[in-house]
Amino acid sequence: MSATHRIRKSGAKARPTPLDEFSVLTPVELHNGKRLSLQRRFKDGKALRKIVSFADQAIYTPPKHRIGPIEILEKQARQRIKSLIPIRYERMLESPFAFYRGGAAIMAQDLANQPSTKIVVQLCGDMHVSNFGLFGTAEHRLVFGINDFDETLPGSWEWDMKRLVASAVIACETLGGSPALSKKLVYRISSEYRKRMAKYAQMPYLELAQQFIGEKEIRKHFNSVHQKKLDAYLKETKGQNNVQILEKLTRLVGKNRKIINRPPLIEHFDKSIHGRSMAHLVDKALLNYSFTLLADRQALFQRYTLQDFARKVVGVGSVGTTCVMLYFVGDDPKDPLFLQYKEAQESVLTPYLGKSIYPNMGHRVVSGQRLLQGAPDIFLNSGSITERTDVTQHFYLRQLRDMKGGVVVGPDGVSLKNFPDYCRLFGWALALGHARSGDAAMISGYCGEMREFDEAMYSFAKSYSKQNQADYEIFCQAVKSGKIHAAKKQTLK
Repeated sequence: MSATHRIRKSGAKARPTPLDEFSVLTPVELHNGKRLSLQRRFKDGKALRKIVSFADQAIYTPPKHRIGPIEILEKQARQRIKSLIPIRYERMLESPFAFYRGGAAIMAQDLANQPSTKIVVQLCGDMHVSNFGLFGTAEHRLVFGINDFDETLPGSWEWDMKRLVASAVIACETLGGSPALSKKLVYRISSEYRKRMAKYAQMPYLELAQQFIGEKEIRKHFNSVHQKKLDAYLKETKGQNNVQILEKLTRLVGKNRKIINRPPLIEHFDKSIHGRSMAHLVDKALLNYSFTLLADRQALFQRYTLQDFARKVVGVGSVGTTCVMLYFVGDDPKDPLFLQYKEAQESVLTPYLGKSIYPNMGHRVVSGQRLLQGAPDIFLNSGSITERTDVTQHFYLRQLRDMKGGVVVGPDGVSLKNFPDYCRLFGWALALGHARSGDAAMISGYCGEMREFDEAMYSFAKSYSKQNQADYEIFCQAVKSGKIHAAKKQTLK
């Protein structure tokens, strides 16, 4: 077994050693300069079960000196826009699942305490059932995959798997689902992951690089009873383009179109930061961004002129970081372009897996997305701006909603009825992302073909759901007591 995959024994108290991010950018099947055979890597993966058994994977063990959820959230808040933190807490207060979505940093310390195979892949870092969706490839082909990469970092594949299956159980419970349904959801995710990983292990690398989950494949995974709702979702996502956004998010103000203010979620601002106006900082960011685009995309981007920008509050976990909606036009007002600027901070996994090889956190996010997604937005790119000599903000830009449709857990999206259909897609998409960046043969060898691994994942997910519920109750009590402040819903309309 190669040194890359050597692990500590289950139950060891030593802190996990940082993983070398460069290892996912080079062939992981190389050992001492020699290429190991597919059969050898499969056997090596299977052999890992003797070191980290499925029984080990099934147990959730909290860290001995576990940091409380409020302390972790308050530490994150110190690095964010203070006025937006109550909005983040209001969104997390909605349900145990909403709290889980916003609590990636809380679970990161728990995942670091669990035994793992240390077969390195590019982790999403915040894997849960609402971090998937539809998006358009460069050729405007609609595909399904992972769609949030703010916390991406190399690490052992189980981190993503365990966070995903736990999210399925928590979301199911939040919707009022039964334990039997929760178990079914986890089995659908993990069995599909195993099945797809075994297939990808046998696939030529170029063919793997060209794999996507397209419309035909998506339809095959849905029961005929749920096809109508699925078709509406597909149709709505196809209609998400810059022209549609123009009508929804802008209006004429005199002779010019402006982004519509919807404070505090969307609002214009020109407050100076460290003596410089936001307009100046946006101009500087766009200049930095455009210079690092590929030549063809740089030429395309330079044909557009910035018309307006406004701060936008997005997501749950991201609330409080800087996010700006940018509105551009070409030669004709009917040729709009909408980009989203997002601040990139260090991954919540960094304290446990080590720092990224990329000094720029925007570069970390963009590189992770390219590894996991395979066909990202043509305008996806990163940059940085220095607000003063000692303060630099890292960022990445991407199109706002061009053929993008996220998975929503609730009556209008993932319901108790169609949840099992979606879970197959979740397991498939995660396997594809991991196979692109890691050793599919070793992972497949470890997971095997039987249900033992699925059972282990359900056991872990069920246990972690209880931890999340306890943390959520602590969070609710902190809001109720006034220790932390959550915005009131009526102020967010």
